[in-house]
Amino acid sequence: MRYFVGLLACLFVGVNYGYCVSASNRPNFVVIFIDDMGYGDIGPFGSRLNDTPNLYQLSSEGMRLTSFYAAPVCSASRAQLLTGSYAPRVSVPGVFFPAGPLGLNPAEVTVADYLKELGYETTCIGKWHLGDQPEFLPTRQGFDHYFGIPYSNDMQRVSAETGLRVVPLLRDEKVIALLEDEDQRKVTRDYTMEAVKFISQTRDKPFFLYLPHTAMHVPLFPHQSFQGTSRNGVYGDWVKEVDWSVGEIMKALKKNDLENDTVLIFTSDNGPWASKGSKGGVSGPLRGSKGGTLEGGVREPTIVRWPGKIEPGSQCDAIAGTTDVLPTLVSMAGGMLNPDIKIDGKDITDLLLGKTKVSPHQAWYYFKGNQLQAVRSGQWKLAITPQTLGMGIREKPEDLMKAGPRLYNLDDEIGEVTDVASLHPSVVIRLQKMAEAMRLELGSPGPASGVRPPGRVENPVTLYPTRERKKRKK
Repeated sequence: MRYFVGLLACLFVGVNYGYCVSASNRPNFVVIFIDDMGYGDIGPFGSRLNDTPNLYQLSSEGMRLTSFYAAPVCSASRAQLLTGSYAPRVSVPGVFFPAGPLGLNPAEVTVADYLKELGYETTCIGKWHLGDQPEFLPTRQGFDHYFGIPYSNDMQRVSAETGLRVVPLLRDEKVIALLEDEDQRKVTRDYTMEAVKFISQTRDKPFFLYLPHTAMHVPLFPHQSFQGTSRNGVYGDWVKEVDWSVGEIMKALKKNDLENDTVLIFTSDNGPWASKGSKGGVSGPLRGSKGGTLEGGVREPTIVRWPGKIEPGSQCDAIAGTTDVLPTLVSMAGGMLNPDIKIDGKDITDLLLGKTKVSPHQAWYYFKGNQLQAVRSGQWKLAITPQTLGMGIREKPEDLMKAGPRLYNLDDEIGEVTDVASLHPSVVIRLQKMAEAMRLELGSPGPASGVRPPGRVENPVTLYPTRERKKRKK
């Protein structure tokens, strides 16, 4: 076996959780992962611009996690969620591009691998972005099936057949369509209907549905039925459609009598692409945006619902993040992690069930690429390098360009403006020691003993015939 799972789970009670984990009552899991949605983009997290009634309902029935972290960019964030490891640990520090030689190493054991071994039906519907070569696709990473666009919707190629800019739509490992811009208006709806069908068809078996949406990545393509229907332009239209999609998933679970048997997680891969102006989201009370390690770049609007287990309308501000999805879901399913594989995630079941308000993380580490830029422990966040306001933003505020260290008390000021390093030298020293230990383990930048290799292929090719675009004449 590639890894070790707790096969005795079907025979005994999970003493850490307060509920019985058996083959007959293991929960289903639905993870909805939005692209480029800001902390302030949905009503339960303070938005007054975007219409999100279904997310309000989800929040009223579940728990808001208000200090839940991801990585600053797409591929890195997805790697963290699926492997339970900081992105540099699995050599996915940034973004993968079409026909590239690198991807998530198939030797990594993903949350889908673990759950599949435990008897779960697994499917991925949506944006993959962990390598588009066959060796890297979801069907080689623990998922029984895949339906979606394998990378960001702006990574278009010129079709050799039509000469038009397109992105591929895959089913499993086969390209079934080439989508032009207007075709992308059906993507959110198609993903949703595919997810609803999966829930219905798999209702009698435990399942893991991973639904990483293409929305809200630019270019923005809300369905025609949502165009012009919001108070916030085309961005608000697509947020409204995403909210509709969440509602359809909730309806499907209820229709199939699976509400109480399903853990539903809603979150985002990184902060909003603020440099896109009205076509990007907002970080609400947070400073910064996508591509940076300020809170606005990596703290995500997150809701978890499990009726009868998670207190309705509850909130938790303890540190948690995408790395915690793998160990939490595996433990809820009654499995055990392979002790020989180092991960960074923690089991946050007790946080979700309200048994504790104390994070299992001694610290959270903020990486931009391979560079460790900050560390948080409790209310304290220490920036150890200069930071930016986010991808595409040219402004470089003087306070962020200081070499550091800069200390912020996030309980007192969530917006990271007031540097209190001089007032708390002992806190600075303690967090510096934590940062140094992590740098030695993962490198910052550079190779280190804790880093595992990426997947690599020789002679990568595009998924469909393309032709080079003619270079513009000077």
